[in-house]
Amino acid sequence: MLLKDAAKEFEFNCKCRKLSDKTIKNYSKLISYLLDYLKDRHMVLTLEDMRPVYIKGYIMELQEQGKKPQYINDQIKAFKVLFRYLYEEGYTDTILTDRIKNVKMPKTIIQTFTEKEVKDMVDFYHGQSYMQLRDKLMLMTFFDTGIRVSELIGMKLSQIKDEYIIIYGKGSKERVVPKSPMLSKWLFKYINTREHYFVYRHVSENVFLSRNGRPMTTEAIHRIIKIAGKGVGVNRDIRVSPHTCRHTFAQMQLKNGLDLYSLSRVMGHSNISITQRYLEGLKDDEVLNACKSTGILMNI
Repeated sequence: MLLKDAAKEFEFNCKCRKLSDKTIKNYSKLISYLLDYLKDRHMVLTLEDMRPVYIKGYIMELQEQGKKPQYINDQIKAFKVLFRYLYEEGYTDTILTDRIKNVKMPKTIIQTFTEKEVKDMVDFYHGQSYMQLRDKLMLMTFFDTGIRVSELIGMKLSQIKDEYIIIYGKGSKERVVPKSPMLSKWLFKYINTREHYFVYRHVSENVFLSRNGRPMTTEAIHRIIKIAGKGVGVNRDIRVSPHTCRHTFAQMQLKNGLDLYSLSRVMGHSNISITQRYLEGLKDDEVLNACKSTGILMNI
């Protein structure tokens, strides 16, 4: 079987599984890099000629090129998914990537916003116009729920309930995310303003819309958050982005005593090891304060 045909069949299978277009495109791109390497360096074009040592050689070459561990591990993940599929379909007798391990990741402390920076960024947009309310509410939603930027963009009005929001995350997996009374209050104000702003136009059911009634773009949301961050003087060492809002949500929830398993579920992580990264950014005094509020004897 030609490797390019195997990769094409795998792509069809990803579409059958209803993976996101972004995920499928990324898998296809990373797998194509491996296939080019196999062809150019080892003259390997068929699955039958494939050997695990070739993949290891490719990984070593990426390391020699100075590629970041996360980038290399993303490629390994794509290869593992591909070759597991080929094994399950009966094309190979073994999973060719079974003994290929991820590159060791350096431990990095996730930099997050301070409580003051969160408050200042939310208050940066303070007008009563549709655009000001929308921008303020997007920031509030990120900090209050910890959702991803793609989840915020795709959020429909029907997903908003009295005490929670139904979120459709990666792989269209559904989860329930609580929302605070404060967020509920501003959602109510925003939705009323949104209805009046678009009263004579038929617009998308997405909660957050551009001035022209179209769903927001990732670039526009990044820009709105960067403007707020710059406007209130956020620490220059911190990356001002929706993902940092998500990191901040996670660390503040842990500081406030939320357990790791509940946080993992709220954030839509497929594996709790992903959530554990946020523990590394907590300081000793923050852990101690969280323990005080959750101590057994004081809560009996």
